[in-house]
Amino acid sequence: MRAKDLIASAIANTFRSKLRTTLTVLAIFVGAFTLTLTNAVGAGVSQYVDTQIGTLGAADVFIVTQKPASGGAADGPVEYDPATSGTITSSSNGPPGTTVKALSEADLAAIGRTAGIVSVDPVRMVTPNYVQNGSGTQYEFNINATSAVTTADLTAGAQLDGGSNEPQIVLPDTYVKPLGFNSNTAAVGKSVSIGITDVLGAQQVVDATVVGVSRESLLATGAGANEALITQLSQAQSGGNTTAVKSYGVAIAHFDATLSSSAVTALKADLDSAGYRANTVADQLGAVQTVINGIVGVLNAFAVIALIAAAFGIINTLLMSVQERTREIGLMKAMGMSGGKVYTLFSLEAIVIGFLGSAIGAGVAIGLGSILSSVLSKGFLSGLPGLNILLFEPASVALVILLVMLIAFLSGTLPAQRAARQNPIESLRYE
Repeated sequence: MRAKDLIASAIANTFRSKLRTTLTVLAIFVGAFTLTLTNAVGAGVSQYVDTQIGTLGAADVFIVTQKPASGGAADGPVEYDPATSGTITSSSNGPPGTTVKALSEADLAAIGRTAGIVSVDPVRMVTPNYVQNGSGTQYEFNINATSAVTTADLTAGAQLDGGSNEPQIVLPDTYVKPLGFNSNTAAVGKSVSIGITDVLGAQQVVDATVVGVSRESLLATGAGANEALITQLSQAQSGGNTTAVKSYGVAIAHFDATLSSSAVTALKADLDSAGYRANTVADQLGAVQTVINGIVGVLNAFAVIALIAAAFGIINTLLMSVQERTREIGLMKAMGMSGGKVYTLFSLEAIVIGFLGSAIGAGVAIGLGSILSSVLSKGFLSGLPGLNILLFEPASVALVILLVMLIAFLSGTLPAQRAARQNPIESLRYE
């Protein structure tokens, strides 16, 4: 019997007992359906997190602070230092309410001298009051402090030019219509006014050119501003006072992009020994990704349990088929069919059952999941632009189908071996 004949016979034999086969296929369907959905959730959320990492900064950037002062009840209070104390942060560099010493100009120089660090830029905090288009309505406004070194998720225009002397801004897309622009593209190239209050309480205005429009990011909200705009806003906010002691809560340090992961780890250790804490964007989001992977792993475990239960169904189905077809098996062997081909025939029947259950399960999961994802993105998840909660990747779907077919093949091994070992004479006598 040729290979194509074996496959045709396996498909035909699968539907001899339609009810039994249907129930087994449904059991496989549940596992494949669940596994396809959970993989889609993992892919969708992972893609969104990767996008958020991209909006926070490049891969060759450290976010550097002084080591957090312990200051807990167990360690006692930290002695006050007028040159460095007093910066409060609740960022990922320390728990909420942790006191982090400010970085001075000397600290920035020390970080810059560390081997492997290319450049260091302090993050200057500016707190504008409003943004306005011409004489239109004024809207409350804030600027992402690290936007000068981040990559915006643009819907129109271009990224900020850090080397330009012209004040530039990347406007969140939620501001486009309120400011009177017809579209995101129409806003690019236009000038807006940013109001900020100086230390004396006077209102100052700085003009900036809109070079791009971006989606709001979950992890980096606010408008983007290049170094020239940050400098002008900072000067306006200080009221021209240049005698104040310069201190910064956070600095952005660019390191050599060609460094290996082990070299980056060693560089972080060097900064740590010098009294600074350095984290990459990936470090900051590592805990988020770990939680996501853990949740997806648990969901996948439930799907695998369903598939294991379905595997017992396949074993039962084929064992009953072997018993019912004992005389048929004896006749096939008496006519010259080898035990290997009998084994192949029953293995193929198991694979056909596995393929039917997995293909139907994956297909239904894709259909329902796509509809659900669309509904959620316009409703419950509308506040997270760019999030596709269910992302069906062809490679992942194909892997699920192949995995289920492999489980089906392994499940059919025992019945196939029993059929292959049957004695043709005894099988023909079987009643």
